[in-house]
Parts: sequence; C-alpha cells; structure tokens
Amino acid sequence: MKTPDQLITEAKSQITEMSVQDVYEVYSKHPDIILIDVREPEEHQACAIDRAVNFPRGMLEMKIAQHPVVNHYCEVERALADLAEKDIYLICGTGARSALATQSLQRMGFEKIFSVQGGMQAWIEAGLPTISITA
Repeated sequence: MKTPDQLITEAKSQITEMSVQDVYEVYSKHPDIILIDVREPEEHQACAIDRAVNFPRGMLEMKIAQHPVVNHYCEVERALADLAEKDIYLICGTGARSALATQSLQRMGFEKIFSVQGGMQAWIEAGLPTISITA
C-alpha cells in the first residue's frame, strides 16, 4: 500500500514541473496559454490566476475536452487531439494535485503537459498577480 505522499513523489518523478516564475513568464507573453486550475471551485473563486480555467482534479479527465480552446468540436477525440498539440499547465494549491493530474493526463496521451511547482501557494509567495472571482 502507498501513502498519498508516496503517490505524489512517484508522480513528480514522472512529470515535468515548472517554477511559478517560468510559468508566469510564458503566461505574460502568450495570452492564449492553457492554464488549468485543478483546485475545487471554492478555492479557485477565492484566489485565481486571470484566464485560468477551473477543472477540479476529480473532473479533469472528463472535462479536458471541454476546454474553451477546443469546445467548438463536437467530437471528443478531435478536441483531445487538438489540445494534445498545445502546451498545458496545471496548477493547484501546493503542487500535489497538479502533479497527480499531470501524470493522469500523460497517461491519456498528453505530452506537452506541465505541473506548476508549489502551486498557488508559491505563486502568491512570489507576488505574482491573482484575481478573485465572484460567484
């Protein structure tokens, strides 16, 4: 049996993590970046990154094909194929859920997928911009 910490450590050994500074640099230069916040809706509403789409960890695999960049496709396979060609960044509270989510999307066939190291905690500590969303 594995502990949650062991699962997260294993996931992090199989994925690519990017620092918040590196993600912010890419994010600020490319307005079409795909940033998915895998936290729960309440967490996302309280403090979010502008233009980040909220697909909670528990629904990510089912909702990924509905991302606004590809939701015009009627066919899930076509939407997934289009998304698979784009860089996708996943963020959560501390980097644990996004690491597990990144590993899961890799298993689905995504190759250009990155977890934001340290999550929103590191983003906020670095003084990077956030917004709050009113429900």
